[in-house]
Amino acid sequence: MKIGLFGCGAYGMALSSIMSNNNCDITMWTKFAEEKESLEKTRSNEKLIPNFKISDAIKITTNVEECIKGKDLLVVAIPAAFVDDLCLAMKPYITNEHILIATKGIEQNTGLFINQILEKNLSTRNIAVISGPTFAIDLVTKMPAGLSVASKNSQTIDLVKRALQNDYIKLRETNDVIGVEICGSIKNVIALSAGMLAGLNANDSTKAMLITEAMHDMENILNAFNCNTRTVLSFSGIGDLLLTCTSTKSRNYSFGKLVGAKTPRKEIDAYLKNTTVEGFYTLESIYKLLKDKEVSIPIIDLIYDIAVNGESPDLLLKFLIEKE
Repeated sequence: MKIGLFGCGAYGMALSSIMSNNNCDITMWTKFAEEKESLEKTRSNEKLIPNFKISDAIKITTNVEECIKGKDLLVVAIPAAFVDDLCLAMKPYITNEHILIATKGIEQNTGLFINQILEKNLSTRNIAVISGPTFAIDLVTKMPAGLSVASKNSQTIDLVKRALQNDYIKLRETNDVIGVEICGSIKNVIALSAGMLAGLNANDSTKAMLITEAMHDMENILNAFNCNTRTVLSFSGIGDLLLTCTSTKSRNYSFGKLVGAKTPRKEIDAYLKNTTVEGFYTLESIYKLLKDKEVSIPIIDLIYDIAVNGESPDLLLKFLIEKE
């Protein structure tokens, strides 16, 4: 099976490990010539995933056409902010290819989910999304992990299963594409508040309270977008929420912890500049999207007020008690 994998970041490298294990023929694309040269020379990125090397059989390219032509499945694993630009580069070469989205987030200016960006720009409806409790650094250990895979196309789901499912990766399928995207995006935002609680030295009972309340809010958001509310119980829902809200490996959690500890704004801004905090950027998008739909999700409003407007993180403790 031939795979074109767009993105040589931590998650792209982790997915390449799984697909290599499944005997796929992989071409990985990066926009940066320096990254291509480094990966070809070392087969690793110690900063992203220490002590891990990608397969010597993987081809690295900066050519978009080369990564698309003749492939059975294309995988998009780049930050959400750059998906639109990638789609424009891919557009001349796409003719109904099967595409898997491994990116979480919402486009800031348009409020579009990632699958909607692809549908807007590319001549294909063979699109699937994966999401679930999987840190890149964990996936390469070959220990059991689970992902939700969502698509309206059964053939696309079959291809994704061939590429990723094996004796240590489980995929549970659904047709609730937007629901899986919402869960994968919102959990990053909720993780900001979980980190804030850590910064406030809240105990485990309070953190569990937050996660429970967040599940109800995620269910309300799914309902507002006419999604299947049971998606909140999936790998992409409670699974990813638990992982991201309880682990210091999460950059969203780590950022929230800085805010909760009342770190000087200069240090917080420096962290944002040097670290991809998807939850912070998704926060702006989902905040605006919910306002446009006239949907009230108070915890999103509060996280926005604290993370963006500089309100005191102490408000989170009061909110948990007063929330209806």
